[in-house]
Amino acid sequence: MNNARFPISLHILTLLAKEDGALLSSDYIAGSININPVLVRKEISNLRNHGMVESKEGKNGGATLAKPAAAILLSDVYHAVQQTSLLGNSRNHPNPDCPVGKQINQHLDELYKDIEGALLRKLEGVTLADFANKF
Repeated sequence: MNNARFPISLHILTLLAKEDGALLSSDYIAGSININPVLVRKEISNLRNHGMVESKEGKNGGATLAKPAAAILLSDVYHAVQQTSLLGNSRNHPNPDCPVGKQINQHLDELYKDIEGALLRKLEGVTLADFANKF
């Protein structure tokens, strides 16, 4: 997840949670995040596909939460935006004759799974409502 999708999506969802059912435009959300509204619409579409957001197109359109903030876990957001391993993937093909090289990718994979598991356990214990209440 070496990208900005998680914080952008969490920002969007937090704004929607704080507005308690009001439709927020992509322009308004983009102004809060300070990014292009096209990127906001892309993330809203993804969040809608994952059942977290409802949206309405048009002049009076906008986005709102599809379910209560207390029913959205931060792990759900993570899974919705995850594209790669948390720490990335090795594209290197080490020397198989080297005692480290022949095993490094296997041990990195195990380490990455352990780290991602710890992250997910933390995120599973926090709802969007918990996070939004910090603001």
